[in-house]
Amino acid sequence: MQWILGIALAAAVFVILKQWGALSAEKKKAATWKVILVVGGALLVFMVLTGRIHVLTAAVAAVIPLLRKLPALLKFAPEINRFMGSKQREDGHAQGNDHAGPGADLVGQMSEREACDILGVKAGCAEEDIVMAHRRLMQKLHPDRGGNDYLAAKLNEAKQVLLGKRHA
Repeated sequence: MQWILGIALAAAVFVILKQWGALSAEKKKAATWKVILVVGGALLVFMVLTGRIHVLTAAVAAVIPLLRKLPALLKFAPEINRFMGSKQREDGHAQGNDHAGPGADLVGQMSEREACDILGVKAGCAEEDIVMAHRRLMQKLHPDRGGNDYLAAKLNEAKQVLLGKRHA
Protein backbone atom coordinates (compact mmCIF):
# COMPACT_ATOMS: atom_id res chain seq x y z
CA MET A 1 0.00 0.00 0.00
CA GLN A 2 2.81 2.40 0.84
CA TRP A 3 4.44 1.73 -2.52
CA ILE A 4 1.23 2.67 -4.34
CA LEU A 5 0.90 5.91 -2.39
CA GLY A 6 4.56 6.74 -3.03
CA ILE A 7 4.23 6.13 -6.78
CA ALA A 8 1.02 8.20 -6.94
CA LEU A 9 2.68 11.05 -5.04
CA ALA A 10 5.74 10.95 -7.30
CA ALA A 11 3.55 11.00 -10.40
CA ALA A 12 1.56 13.96 -9.05
CA VAL A 13 4.73 15.90 -8.29
CA PHE A 14 6.08 15.13 -11.79
CA VAL A 15 2.87 16.39 -13.49
CA ILE A 16 2.74 19.52 -11.35
CA LEU A 17 6.39 20.42 -12.01
CA LYS A 18 5.96 19.83 -15.75
CA GLN A 19 2.95 22.17 -15.88
CA TRP A 20 4.73 24.67 -13.62
CA GLY A 21 7.52 25.10 -16.16
CA ALA A 22 5.02 26.00 -18.89
CA LEU A 23 3.43 28.84 -16.88
CA SER A 24 4.21 32.54 -17.34
CA ALA A 25 5.51 34.57 -14.40
CA GLU A 26 2.09 36.09 -13.68
CA LYS A 27 0.36 32.71 -13.73
CA LYS A 28 3.07 31.27 -11.48
CA LYS A 29 2.34 33.97 -8.92
CA ALA A 30 -1.41 33.23 -9.00
CA ALA A 31 -0.76 29.48 -8.79
CA THR A 32 1.59 29.98 -5.84
CA TRP A 33 -1.12 31.88 -3.94
CA LYS A 34 -3.64 29.15 -4.70
CA VAL A 35 -1.27 26.44 -3.49
CA ILE A 36 -0.50 28.39 -0.31
CA LEU A 37 -4.21 28.89 0.41
CA VAL A 38 -5.10 25.24 -0.27
CA VAL A 39 -2.24 23.93 1.88
CA GLY A 40 -3.06 26.44 4.63
CA GLY A 41 -6.74 25.49 4.52
CA ALA A 42 -5.91 21.79 4.68
CA LEU A 43 -3.58 22.46 7.62
CA LEU A 44 -6.32 24.40 9.45
CA VAL A 45 -8.83 21.60 8.89
CA PHE A 46 -6.31 19.03 10.12
CA MET A 47 -5.56 21.07 13.25
CA VAL A 48 -9.26 21.55 14.01
CA LEU A 49 -9.97 17.85 13.56
CA THR A 50 -7.09 16.87 15.86
CA GLY A 51 -8.18 19.41 18.47
CA ARG A 52 -5.10 21.61 18.35
CA ILE A 53 -6.98 24.76 17.28
CA HIS A 54 -10.46 25.93 18.23
CA VAL A 55 -12.95 26.14 15.37
CA LEU A 56 -13.45 29.90 15.78
CA THR A 57 -9.71 30.54 15.64
CA ALA A 58 -9.51 28.52 12.43
CA ALA A 59 -12.46 30.45 10.97
CA VAL A 60 -10.75 33.77 11.67
CA ALA A 61 -7.53 32.47 10.14
CA ALA A 62 -9.46 31.31 7.06
CA VAL A 63 -11.05 34.73 6.60
CA ILE A 64 -7.75 36.64 6.71
CA PRO A 65 -6.72 35.78 3.10
CA LEU A 66 -10.12 36.96 1.91
CA LEU A 67 -9.35 40.44 3.20
CA ARG A 68 -7.21 40.91 0.08
CA LYS A 69 -10.42 40.79 -1.94
CA LEU A 70 -12.26 43.27 0.29
CA PRO A 71 -11.57 46.39 -1.83
CA ALA A 72 -12.89 44.59 -4.90
CA LEU A 73 -15.99 43.44 -3.01
CA LEU A 74 -16.73 46.93 -1.65
CA LYS A 75 -17.57 48.18 -5.12
CA PHE A 76 -20.70 46.00 -4.93
CA ALA A 77 -21.86 47.61 -1.66
CA PRO A 78 -24.23 50.15 -3.31
CA GLU A 79 -25.93 47.40 -5.31
CA ILE A 80 -26.33 45.24 -2.22
CA ASN A 81 -27.73 48.19 -0.28
CA ARG A 82 -30.11 49.04 -3.12
CA PHE A 83 -31.20 45.39 -3.34
CA MET A 84 -31.80 45.17 0.40
CA GLY A 85 -33.67 48.49 0.36
CA SER A 86 -35.96 47.35 -2.46
CA LYS A 87 -36.59 44.10 -0.61
CA GLN A 88 -37.66 46.03 2.48
CA ARG A 89 -39.96 48.27 0.45
CA GLU A 90 -41.63 45.23 -1.10
CA ASP A 91 -42.23 43.82 2.36
CA GLY A 92 -43.62 47.15 3.56
CA HIS A 93 -41.08 47.54 6.35
CA ALA A 94 -39.40 50.65 5.03
CA GLN A 95 -42.43 52.56 3.84
CA GLY A 96 -44.95 54.25 6.05
CA ASN A 97 -48.47 52.90 6.01
CA ASP A 98 -51.35 55.32 6.45
CA HIS A 99 -53.17 52.81 8.63
CA ALA A 100 -50.14 52.16 10.86
CA GLY A 101 -49.62 53.94 14.15
CA PRO A 102 -47.03 56.58 14.99
CA GLY A 103 -43.50 55.32 14.69
CA ALA A 104 -44.31 52.87 11.88
CA ASP A 105 -42.83 55.24 9.35
CA LEU A 106 -39.10 54.50 9.25
CA VAL A 107 -37.89 56.45 6.23
CA GLY A 108 -38.73 59.97 7.45
CA GLN A 109 -41.81 60.63 5.32
CA MET A 110 -44.32 61.34 8.02
CA SER A 111 -47.93 62.00 7.00
CA GLU A 112 -49.84 65.03 8.25
CA ARG A 113 -52.24 62.81 10.17
CA GLU A 114 -49.36 61.03 11.90
CA ALA A 115 -47.73 64.37 12.76
CA CYS A 116 -51.01 65.56 14.31
CA ASP A 117 -51.24 62.34 16.35
CA ILE A 118 -47.69 62.73 17.63
CA LEU A 119 -48.13 66.35 18.71
CA GLY A 120 -51.68 65.80 19.95
CA VAL A 121 -53.24 68.55 17.83
CA LYS A 122 -56.14 68.54 15.39
CA ALA A 123 -55.64 68.82 11.65
CA GLY A 124 -55.98 72.42 10.53
CA CYS A 125 -55.11 73.92 13.93
CA ALA A 126 -53.31 77.23 14.28
CA GLU A 127 -49.56 77.56 13.95
CA GLU A 128 -49.29 78.71 17.56
CA ASP A 129 -51.00 75.50 18.73
CA ILE A 130 -48.43 73.41 16.86
CA VAL A 131 -45.53 75.36 18.34
CA MET A 132 -46.98 75.20 21.88
CA ALA A 133 -47.70 71.44 21.63
CA HIS A 134 -44.17 70.86 20.34
CA ARG A 135 -42.63 72.94 23.12
CA ARG A 136 -44.73 71.24 25.83
CA LEU A 137 -43.82 67.72 24.64
CA MET A 138 -40.19 68.60 24.04
CA GLN A 139 -39.86 69.76 27.66
CA LYS A 140 -40.97 66.29 28.75
CA LEU A 141 -39.18 64.18 26.14
CA HIS A 142 -35.92 66.04 25.48
CA PRO A 143 -32.84 63.81 25.86
CA ASP A 144 -31.37 66.18 28.44
CA ARG A 145 -34.44 65.67 30.61
CA GLY A 146 -34.64 61.88 30.54
CA GLY A 147 -36.19 61.42 27.11
CA ASN A 148 -34.38 59.95 24.14
CA ASP A 149 -33.09 61.10 20.76
CA TYR A 150 -35.65 59.10 18.78
CA LEU A 151 -38.67 60.72 20.45
CA ALA A 152 -37.18 64.20 20.17
CA ALA A 153 -36.46 63.62 16.47
CA LYS A 154 -40.04 62.45 15.90
CA LEU A 155 -41.40 65.55 17.63
CA ASN A 156 -39.19 67.81 15.50
CA GLU A 157 -40.19 65.98 12.34
CA ALA A 158 -43.89 66.27 13.21
CA LYS A 159 -43.50 70.01 13.78
CA GLN A 160 -41.67 70.42 10.45
CA VAL A 161 -44.33 68.44 8.59
CA LEU A 162 -47.20 70.48 10.02
CA LEU A 163 -45.51 73.87 9.68
CA GLY A 164 -44.16 72.98 6.24
CA LYS A 165 -47.67 72.22 4.99
CA ARG A 166 -48.75 75.71 6.02
CA HIS A 167 -45.88 77.50 4.29
CA ALA A 168 -45.96 75.41 1.11
